[in-house]
Amino acid sequence: MTPPFSKVLIANRGEIAVRVIRACHELGIGTVAVFSEADREALHVLQADQAVALGPAPAADSYLNQEKLIAAAHATGAQAVHPGYGFLAENATFAEACAAAGLTFIGPPPAAVRAMGDKVAARRVAERIGVPLVPGTTEPLADGAEAARIAREIGYPVMIKAAMGGGGKGMRLVHGYAELEGALRAARSEAGAAFGDATVYIERYVTEPRHIEVQVLADAHGSVVHLGERECSIQRRHQKLVEESPSPLVDPDMRRRMGEAACRLTSAVGYVNAGTVEFLVDSQRNFYFLEMNTRLQVEHPVTELVTGRDLVREQLRIAAGEKLGYTQDDVTFRGHAIECRINAEDPDANFMPSPGTIVGLRAPGGPWVRDDSGIYAGYTVPRFYDTLMAKLIVWASDREGAIARMARALAEYHVSGVRTTLPVLRRIIGHPDFAAGRLDTHFMDRLPGGRAGSSRRSLAIVAAAIEAYERAGKETPAPAATAVSPWTRAGRPGASDWRAR
Repeated sequence: MTPPFSKVLIANRGEIAVRVIRACHELGIGTVAVFSEADREALHVLQADQAVALGPAPAADSYLNQEKLIAAAHATGAQAVHPGYGFLAENATFAEACAAAGLTFIGPPPAAVRAMGDKVAARRVAERIGVPLVPGTTEPLADGAEAARIAREIGYPVMIKAAMGGGGKGMRLVHGYAELEGALRAARSEAGAAFGDATVYIERYVTEPRHIEVQVLADAHGSVVHLGERECSIQRRHQKLVEESPSPLVDPDMRRRMGEAACRLTSAVGYVNAGTVEFLVDSQRNFYFLEMNTRLQVEHPVTELVTGRDLVREQLRIAAGEKLGYTQDDVTFRGHAIECRINAEDPDANFMPSPGTIVGLRAPGGPWVRDDSGIYAGYTVPRFYDTLMAKLIVWASDREGAIARMARALAEYHVSGVRTTLPVLRRIIGHPDFAAGRLDTHFMDRLPGGRAGSSRRSLAIVAAAIEAYERAGKETPAPAATAVSPWTRAGRPGASDWRAR
């Protein structure tokens, strides 16, 4: 099989960079890692064939610097750029800059990114093609009077959301008219600060909602398929903690209807590559379009395990212009998969980030256990980036077996030196509501210590920890010794080009 590219630059870090590197190596594709000063000894740097320094630790000076990324691709002879997720993954300007520089962007066309990146515009597309929407506006809110009128029409409670938002920023729940003006002002302020765009819209609040998303793949030849759904309802501060596929709520008919809606939306915006269409589902099992993530999702491994399809490999093939080569009838589902996100956070201190050096690490093993990790013993978790360290994924022939396997794997997982979310993940998997499939986005409110964390730790200890981290961040990092790629040691062809600078 001829590789779709000879060399790919991964414009990201951590476990997703490692994931992309592994897929490329299996296809015989050379890889280029990029790194900030804080990531000089990161796992993705050690595993790539080549590595290029970007600059200081802050993301704005390194992973978000488009000019440096494109220069690194040209300097190393990379043909394509994989953005991973986060950073520049959903940045249409970066996709355009890659194309202008003669590089293939391994993701959707810029026009599709823009069409789905604006949540209000995306709602208009969904309305036009008949995909169900939560009642609300398909135009930006003009002022408080308009917000009050629409809220009366659709009924309280309502949600005010940032048009360019994500991760819960620029979002406010409003229970009644008295809260509306302040919530609107706060949402606009937060949206403007976070996204550079203060546009907001309003929709009815769905009580006891489930968050269910559908994975889609589309090639440049008009073929679109869905790879089933993922249950993503267990969240904290609008960030997912546990995902699974298939959803315990979704039956074959509902899967077909949600999948067809997701594929229609994908086709309507001329989407190409891997993407995810997200839905809210109410207590009567009605589903409503929420948004589309125009990138690979953190939770993509559960879909891979139940479909047997490597999504990163598919991304590479599609970006190279290849046809999908299969239809919806060829997509089959087998068994059940669950993923737990392991973050460097302290559940006993309101999930405060816990950077530091990993003193000890023991990852679980055994049949059908997958550890997608960006860490190793001796690695220092930086304070500058997202706290995700690893993802633990398991598969079994049914959901009961997958829960038992995940419980066993979580019990085996050991990390010392930093605090992690492992304790709260064990409580989630062992909770009777989880076993029964009684899930919604308020699940963590029902979990002891799941939302606000324990009060056992004093504010003084937390403040001292913050001060220590700040002091550590101001220290000048020691220069790394010249590194040798493990691919060089293994005699991988072309690996002599690897460098860390």
